Amino acid sequence: MSWELSEDLVGWIVRLISAAAILVVGIWLAFYVSRKVREKAIEHPRIDTTLGAFFSIIARYAIVIVVLLVVLQQFGVQTTSLVAVLGASALAIGLALQGTLTNVASGIMIALMRPYQIDDYVELNGQEGKVIDLDLFFTTLLTDDVRAILVPNGLAVSNPIINFTRLGRRCCTVSLRVFPDEDIVRALNVIRETMTSDPRVVPEPEPDFTVDSVDDYGIKLNGQATVVSDDHDSYQADMLKAVKIAFDAAGIAIPVHTPRKIVG
Repeated sequence: MSWELSEDLVGWIVRLISAAAILVVGIWLAFYVSRKVREKAIEHPRIDTTLGAFFSIIARYAIVIVVLLVVLQQFGVQTTSLVAVLGASALAIGLALQGTLTNVASGIMIALMRPYQIDDYVELNGQEGKVIDLDLFFTTLLTDDVRAILVPNGLAVSNPIINFTRLGRRCCTVSLRVFPDEDIVRALNVIRETMTSDPRVVPEPEPDFTVDSVDDYGIKLNGQATVVSDDHDSYQADMLKAVKIAFDAAGIAIPVHTPRKIVG
């Protein structure tokens, strides 16, 4: 009897030591693989840092789950039913978090396809701003009036994405109205000379100066010139001021306070 107890005790000690060894080695392997996945993701030019961190976490927990199942088997636990329960639970959680998982899938797609990245100026789901943060759930935009807008990645991917800085250049538009009796050819020439004389303007595509519309407020004139993306904001602000000064110097009035009706 004592010999049988001793055999049982030895068996449990062996299984305990074996389980502990598997657990220690498995956890070490999980963190090692996780770290390697993150390093490879950083080295890969097509994989975003956020996506690399996501893959790293997935690899770590996948190994940990397998290790725990192996450890349970050492103590005679039937893991087949446990795997089935885990699968059913994962399916239930997936259905409950369907919208969230859609954002995660979209975040992975954005990280892989790179339609935009940090510091790009974009329009997503009708919201326009500079991308300041991108994770698996949201894209954060900083608007010109200093508001942070979090756009769910699912909505960003399911709608047209407008990337204003993808090509390294941006078009600047200066719009001003003049009175209907003003010489619009002369006004357009003033806008043209003012905007194209700035060295920040790039030759392609060519600047464009047109009459945009005629309404109760006067005649709206548009001047468009392309600059390097980094110069967009400063050029836009400078040209609004410079064109107004040039209009004043040329004696071209701008309707500001009381709109004058266009007769006819």
